[in-house]
Amino acid sequence: MIKRLKIDIPGAARTKKNSNRIINRKVNGKLIPMVIPSKAFIEYQELCGWHIRQKDIKINYPVNVKCVYYMPTKRRVDLVNLLEATMDILVHYGVLEDDHSRIVVSHDGSRVLYDKESPRTEVWIEAVEEDGVE
Repeated sequence: MIKRLKIDIPGAARTKKNSNRIINRKVNGKLIPMVIPSKAFIEYQELCGWHIRQKDIKINYPVNVKCVYYMPTKRRVDLVNLLEATMDILVHYGVLEDDHSRIVVSHDGSRVLYDKESPRTEVWIEAVEEDGVE
């Protein structure tokens, strides 16, 4: 069990919800429309994967995941959407077994800041003592 882990991801964070694409897939001879993430998100996920794969961790115990997003502009961005995308990426690459509330118990300290020169995401994962409340 890790006590504390930090993952640094360079570049501006992307959300899954903005600019989704609709494609048609053939299923049993019928074209079925499917919603998939934007190309920008897919590229961002692959970039994250390069930095995440260097960690050999599978977390299945309670943790606080603090994400600090340093964005290149002062445009408004939805922190909840950024967190959702980051959690999905951490699950996708196997750092988190799942992102449900028994594993990711909090996002304390997460926020969005401005850094034009060095946009990035800093992810801190810290083990949390269970308090016995269910």
